[in-house]
Amino acid sequence: MKKKDPIAEARRYVENAKETLREKGELNTETKLYEDDKYVRAAGNYLWLGVLMALDAVFHVRKDRRTRVNINEYLDAVGKRDRKLLSFVNTGYDVMHLSMTYDGVQAKGVSDEGFRLANNIIDRCEMMLS
Repeated sequence: MKKKDPIAEARRYVENAKETLREKGELNTETKLYEDDKYVRAAGNYLWLGVLMALDAVFHVRKDRRTRVNINEYLDAVGKRDRKLLSFVNTGYDVMHLSMTYDGVQAKGVSDEGFRLANNIIDRCEMMLS
């Protein structure tokens, strides 16, 4: 079986998150809030999983797909190599994983920031791979 490009796969996850919010996440244009946190949570999860794929491609923190890796292991690996990326990952964890996925924060601004951070992290990982 041919191994997939992890950066392309990470970008596909970002596109899935966009599609989820665009097609199912009804946005109240007056309040700039999504009506249902279910779709915000799903989008946040897609974004974070895409980020983890990109990070794994560069830092090889996760040795086996069946194991869980603590966020601190990612932060340690990233911090040793790229302080700017570390800042993106720290903030991305808070926005995508905690605020969007766990808390289901419905504010469009939070989701927009999640997309921006995910793209920045994936772009930086792609640059490190080349």
